[in-house]
Amino acid sequence: MPRRTLWIIFLVTIGSIACYERADRNPYGRWFSEVLDTIDRYYVEPVDDQKLFEGALDGMIGRLDEYSAFLPRTQANQFQEAIDQQYGGIGIEVSLEGEEKQLTVMSPLVGTPAYKAGMRAGDKIVTIDGKPTAGKPLNEIVGWLRGKPGESVSLSVLRDGQDDPLTFDLVRARIRVDSVLGDTRDADGAWNFFLPGANKIGYVRLNSFGETTVEELQQALARLTEQGARGVILDMRNNPGGLLQGAEEICNMFLPAGAVIVTTRGRDERVRRQAEADGTGQYQDLPLVILVNDKSASAAEIVAACLQDHDRAIVIGDRTWGKGTVQNVIPLEGGQSLLKLTIASYWRPSGKNIHRLESSEADDEWGVKPTPGYEVKLDEKQTATMEERRRQRDVVQQRSPGETGAAAGENPLEFDTQLKRAFEALEEKLKKQPATSEAA
Repeated sequence: MPRRTLWIIFLVTIGSIACYERADRNPYGRWFSEVLDTIDRYYVEPVDDQKLFEGALDGMIGRLDEYSAFLPRTQANQFQEAIDQQYGGIGIEVSLEGEEKQLTVMSPLVGTPAYKAGMRAGDKIVTIDGKPTAGKPLNEIVGWLRGKPGESVSLSVLRDGQDDPLTFDLVRARIRVDSVLGDTRDADGAWNFFLPGANKIGYVRLNSFGETTVEELQQALARLTEQGARGVILDMRNNPGGLLQGAEEICNMFLPAGAVIVTTRGRDERVRRQAEADGTGQYQDLPLVILVNDKSASAAEIVAACLQDHDRAIVIGDRTWGKGTVQNVIPLEGGQSLLKLTIASYWRPSGKNIHRLESSEADDEWGVKPTPGYEVKLDEKQTATMEERRRQRDVVQQRSPGETGAAAGENPLEFDTQLKRAFEALEEKLKKQPATSEAA
């Protein structure tokens, strides 16, 4: 990129962030230009203009708050893929396992090139296009696996019970990532949204709030109600948030017309916008319980706070993270890099604060606390055990018709005490509902 172009981008970005009325009253842009020129003229080694640009923006935005950020080209694509819920790849979930940190397949995604080729959970990927995976960081390896749809990639794989490595020659495809999950998968790979047993209790996990989350949740709830669900547990534990609009639309599904969903306030602390339910929600009478923990943040907190404030759902688990700010995503360099800039804060329908400041204490008002009497804390060991057994339950494996997964025979209420409490609370709620009668 030409140096003149870099300076122009610098000046425009700095001017926008500082919000000065006139650029000629702001000396900082000129000083930045002077520093860049001085480095270019006198620094002992040749310098990369792109690195200087990215480093300066990263340092400047990092002075604002913990949620504003500059995403360089290497990170911008990954961020956008997470929001879009799709990427170019082969369709496997991987992690570094064991003391040797071996790249291991946790689960192939149904319908993807890896799934169709017969890759399995537990497969150890030794090389990717001839490059050894040993000793490489996970984000670098994931970069090797991903690429443009239609491109080929070759994997050498070790599998238990096989003496020689297996070779998988795959063609990358557009991989869609589910953000709404159930308890287990059916034989065709579709999610089963009922907990085990004849109680007809629905169980829906929201992993994030992306472009397709609302549509996915609508489909899951439609399936549950068609199959006679008596109530639903909405699990948003470990959900880091995502699109504000998605959170508002999900709240709208469960609320009557006029109910306040969330308000946003700008730097002057005045209400900039107030979102309200429009009354078109199909599930205003569906009994609901929400699960959260200390990793539930942002959009997940909006949903939990809104439905709790309107007495629409019991909230169970642990106090949430406390992220109550809104970021705009601003394209830079023609969209190759991104600026996440905090522009507002959001507040509960009750008017209470969600955001946890650096100075906030435990007794201050922030986050979403469980409904009184429904706090269920897990220590680190309990959390690790629960998440590992849940991960095993989610594994997609080759199965005979009618089988639903490796751990499908285990009831999740046996290893997940927070889910068990949510189940009990929903049953208690259903018992309190007035009985319905029909006249012949």
